[in-house]
Amino acid sequence: MTTLIFIPVLFVVGREFSMKKLLLVTLALALVMSLAPVSFAAEEEIVIGALYPRSGSLSLLGEESWRGAEIARIVRNQKGGINGKKIVFANADGSDVAAARSEAERLIEQKKVGLILGSYSSSRSMAATEVAARKNLPYFELGAIANAITERGYPTVYRTNSTAAGFSQGQVDFIIDYLAPALGKKPKDIKVSVAHEDSDYGTSVADSFKKLAAKAGLQVISVEPYTATSSDLSPVIFRLKKADPDVIVAVSYAQDAILLGRQAAEYKLQKPFIGTGGGHSLQSFQKALGDKANGVFNIDFTQYEVNTKFTPGLKEFLELYRKTYKEEPRSGHSLTNFMGANVVFDIVEKAGGKFDPDKIRAAAMAVDIPLGKTANGWGVKFNDKGQNTRASAFVTQWRDGKLLTVFPKGAAVTEPVLPSKK
Repeated sequence: MTTLIFIPVLFVVGREFSMKKLLLVTLALALVMSLAPVSFAAEEEIVIGALYPRSGSLSLLGEESWRGAEIARIVRNQKGGINGKKIVFANADGSDVAAARSEAERLIEQKKVGLILGSYSSSRSMAATEVAARKNLPYFELGAIANAITERGYPTVYRTNSTAAGFSQGQVDFIIDYLAPALGKKPKDIKVSVAHEDSDYGTSVADSFKKLAAKAGLQVISVEPYTATSSDLSPVIFRLKKADPDVIVAVSYAQDAILLGRQAAEYKLQKPFIGTGGGHSLQSFQKALGDKANGVFNIDFTQYEVNTKFTPGLKEFLELYRKTYKEEPRSGHSLTNFMGANVVFDIVEKAGGKFDPDKIRAAAMAVDIPLGKTANGWGVKFNDKGQNTRASAFVTQWRDGKLLTVFPKGAAVTEPVLPSKK
């Protein structure tokens, strides 16, 4: 905002206007000009970098994630911003890994941001957080789950969401507590195959699952990596059929989740599927597969068919989303980023509205929100690596077009059921 200073112009007409009066007026105007600021823009705005893949192959959930953070920004500004200053996003498009790296550089060097949040994709986050850490700039990851993001020991990198290990632990618990008894087997007799896209995201989840499953006594009998942009996953399906597991854990993005589901149905791979994350939680997955999506399980961030006693503020978020974007949310990624962005804004406010890394760290380490006190049911407590230890992943199941939370019981709205083998 620019402050305009209106300066009166004196016209000296005749000889009656004294030089003394003219001198006094001139001095008064000089004093006013010395005290009046030219612009308040720098003081009245807090600029934060928002780095998401909003074009390219991951744009669907990248845009959905950004929408959640954007709603948080709008609402916070309506309430006075941070310490009375307006929050502004300097938006950046991490369309691929190289773009995420270069956009992080641009945000820091050209846009002069003091903090970045984002970024949904693990591979993009790995690249962007490395840039931020090298420049000693705070970076808050709100959606990517690869373990390494907060395992590298970077003191300026934080994550508000759950990790690949957290997702995998949830899958292991679900197999032991529900699927094994439902299949009439002991956990030690359950055979699991893993099919995963081969980026940092899929590889991190697959590695975590193998370790945690082995520790729990489950048998991981095969692992099938594939490229997310593949146009044919039938070779993966055939190898899974040959392995003959009791359960299949799938780690997919959006389009490959659809392709994997279609070809599994086409070649009658009739096994319980547990998806991992965004691809299997999207409404587009259900619409593409129709009734073939029925019974598919997925572990992910909090979705919208969940026990609202566990998620205070969820209904209000849904109303805000519909009002802002004139449609229903595409997945729980927007909710997760809404929650995470609010945590970031609170931390910056506690740091005095400044981005000093030491003040941000002190403010972050002081956050202590119990479970069940945020809109997605999570709490917040960062460990010394910057990882939120109170972020959870819940198991959902597709039933007649709805993604219902079925595990754990505190968050569930119904019991899980074994999928039909039609």
